[in-house]
Amino acid sequence: MSAPVATASSAVSGAKIPRQQLWVEEPAIRRRMPDPVRGSAVRAVLIMSLTIIQAMVAFLCTLAGSWLAFPMVLSSVGSTVVATWSVLDVWITRQVWNQRNGVVSVPSSSARQLRRERRRARRAARAAQRDDARIRRRGAGSLSRA
Repeated sequence: MSAPVATASSAVSGAKIPRQQLWVEEPAIRRRMPDPVRGSAVRAVLIMSLTIIQAMVAFLCTLAGSWLAFPMVLSSVGSTVVATWSVLDVWITRQVWNQRNGVVSVPSSSARQLRRERRRARRAARAAQRDDARIRRRGAGSLSRA
């Protein structure tokens, strides 16, 4: 959507043209990653990008017949192992975070609804027991007087 363009007639007549905002905030679709997970993800992306660059340099050195080709291929194999570990590190860090801090439950989740219903039933049962005990106490005293 583009902002309306001022014409000569509207500029002369002094009519105000509505302007659109330059920046419109939109709610996030997904929740933000926890800091440790985000840190390991950034590390993984940097390591993977360096590995891809290193593999490309090794390939070009091999095509050129340079003496640097063999050491670059060996280091590319090593950095591929490191890049694989860094991706696994993201997954492990995410699992550990979820295990330690728990998964955020959505208010409409069925587990929460069941817990709420059980809690209501327990409260109603306790209230009924208290009422029964109160009636018995009152009733027992009046029966003994009669």
